[in-house]
Amino acid sequence: MVEGLVAVSPFRAPNESLGVLDAETAAALIEGATDIAVVVDQTGTVRDMAYGSEELSTELCNDWIGQSWLATALPESRANLEDLLREARGRHVTRWRQVSHPSVRGTDVTIQYRAVCIGTRIVALGRNLQGMAALQQQLVDAQQALERDYWRFRQVETRYRLLFRMVSEAILIIDAPTQRVVEANPAAGQLLGESPSRVIGRPFPEGFDSDSTQAINGLLAGVRAAGRADDVRARLADGLQEFLVSASLLRQENLSFLLVRLSPLLADVSAAALPENRARYLRVLENAPDCVVITDADGRVLSANNTFLALTEVATEQQARGESLDRWLGRPGVDLNVLMANLRQHDTVRLFATTLRGEYGSTTDIEISAAAVRNGERPYFGFFIRDVGRRLNAEQPSGPEQPRWLDQLTDRVGRVPLKELVRESTDTIERLCIEAALKLTGDNRASAAELLGLSRQSLYVKIDRYGITDQSAGASASDNK
Repeated sequence: MVEGLVAVSPFRAPNESLGVLDAETAAALIEGATDIAVVVDQTGTVRDMAYGSEELSTELCNDWIGQSWLATALPESRANLEDLLREARGRHVTRWRQVSHPSVRGTDVTIQYRAVCIGTRIVALGRNLQGMAALQQQLVDAQQALERDYWRFRQVETRYRLLFRMVSEAILIIDAPTQRVVEANPAAGQLLGESPSRVIGRPFPEGFDSDSTQAINGLLAGVRAAGRADDVRARLADGLQEFLVSASLLRQENLSFLLVRLSPLLADVSAAALPENRARYLRVLENAPDCVVITDADGRVLSANNTFLALTEVATEQQARGESLDRWLGRPGVDLNVLMANLRQHDTVRLFATTLRGEYGSTTDIEISAAAVRNGERPYFGFFIRDVGRRLNAEQPSGPEQPRWLDQLTDRVGRVPLKELVRESTDTIERLCIEAALKLTGDNRASAAELLGLSRQSLYVKIDRYGITDQSAGASASDNK
């Protein structure tokens, strides 16, 4: 073994196994084991070299002998080459380092060197990395192709989602084995009286009458068996809407889906399906001077007449569908909650005063009357909204009129300290507000607390403090001291 040579796993008995190798045998061994071998002296000048690859010999220049080895490397690789020579002089055996050389063909040749110091000479053994570089380039090209395909797929999926949401027809994608809804567009949610997110995961058909359910199940069974079936008519359980249901089979890898389309027939057959008096009734509601709005159990708009669209400054009914009615009421988060609580408890609400906000900043004083319609598990609510702005302006007195309690309060100025007058007036105003809230909510204390922005406990304490009862809630403020 050469003196100073350090190997990861050296020969156990090199003198016995290899014997004494002469220079020619060692040179042949090096040529056969490497793609390139370079012999450098202590000054870094190339003294000899050999190629073990014909391809590499045609790539590199053959006039390295007598030149500085650093001059044969590209500028960005000379630091690695210097480290290789310095490490070889100090530790005899170096780590592998990559060095790039210019090629006669114009492309760079990357070689991985490992050097060993033998006497006064440094022998560098090199491996050609062009094959590995080609594989790496192929890997990079494949990765870029995958990235392009991925973004192309994302763009296609985005267009599909946009089309799926904007199409006016109701479309459901159903898992064929379980008949549960996988996807539903907004039009499907509006026709079924639910938001699309609440339709997903539910069994289909659901909410139809018994004959329609049987017909739809037969349609889906025929599509699963033969790939197609004739369209069927179906009607919701409440009997207000009729659909033409069609389905087709969609296979994706090992999964099967059913693409179901619901086409409403109410517009086409309304004159024949509805009695003449009911048809007239619907036309009157559509053109009524008061707003008529129908919402689901969550307060989201299912339909609205032209007057409501005009007051809220919404262009079409389609833009209002699916939106919460709370979006246009004067006190967001309060008015609709109070209305819903009373409707669930009493089924009707009368003359609830608030304001209606338009999309472009207009405000209208309104009164709301509402009724709840029970429809199994899916109730809906009808709201009748009247513009009372002109009436309030007409009823406003021409001159300021002070309530009697305010006259009594001002008469006591000079006889009672101001601090006590302020406290009494604050108590009076607080009591008036509580009485008005109780009257507005029909003595529903939970709704009144929400309307006033108080906790229930705080409201109960104030009611006990002022001695307010259900009968006194409607009393006038003149009874106050």
